[in-house]
Amino acid sequence: MQAIAQQPKQQWVTIKSDNLKCWECKVILEKYLVQANKSTMESGLIQWKINLLQGEIKVQFWPDRADESMIKAALNNAGFDANDEKAVPESYAKLPPICKRAEDGGGPKPPKPCHIPPVQ
Repeated sequence: MQAIAQQPKQQWVTIKSDNLKCWECKVILEKYLVQANKSTMESGLIQWKINLLQGEIKVQFWPDRADESMIKAALNNAGFDANDEKAVPESYAKLPPICKRAEDGGGPKPPKPCHIPPVQ
C-alpha cells in the first residue's frame, strides 16, 4: 500500500499598507517578494494581487512554507507597512518619496493619480 502525503491547502491573507499606493511602490514590492519567495519562503508564495487604490495586498501561499508573519516581515523588510507593523526604518528610508506614508509627504498628489504607470 502506498501512502500519499496530503498537500496542505493553499491559503489567502490580505494585508493593508499605508504606503502602498503607487505603481512605483508596486514594482519595488514585487521585485522584493520574488527574491524573498526564493530565498526565505521556499517558494511558498503562489501569487499576489496588489490593489493600489485600497493600499492592500492579497497573497496566496502554501502554509507549510510561509505564513502571515513571514509575509508581513517581507513587506516590512521591503520598506512597507503591514497592517499595524511599521516598515524597517532603513528600508523605508530607501523608498522613493512617492512611496512614503502620507504623513511623510508620500502618496498621490492631486491632480496626478500615481496608481497608474506613466505613459512612456
